[in-house]
Amino acid sequence: MHELALCEGILQALEEQAKIQPFDRVHAVWLEIGVLSNVEPEALRFNFDVITHGTLAEGSRLEIVTVPAQAWCLPCGGKISIQQYFDACPQCGSHQLQVIEGEELRIQQLEVE
Repeated sequence: MHELALCEGILQALEEQAKIQPFDRVHAVWLEIGVLSNVEPEALRFNFDVITHGTLAEGSRLEIVTVPAQAWCLPCGGKISIQQYFDACPQCGSHQLQVIEGEELRIQQLEVE
């Protein structure tokens, strides 16, 4: 369950930002999560609530923004949508794809006080 470690990293990032841009409380966190990131949103939500207990983010909302996966097809040069790794290009059938979007896990926005 790597979601626990991810939540620890998110909390650490929030605490670092609280020092740089002084704020005392986090009300909401928007996370971009790519469909290829292998993150289970419900497990992330549960672990976020556990990890943030007693911190500046306790009780904050975790909003998840799903980022669809896109790839660039090396043989035909097309930018395509994919659902999983090793999908074939719908234009030429090639499996030589470079993922360009859909693997991210990043904090997009914070609501703080």
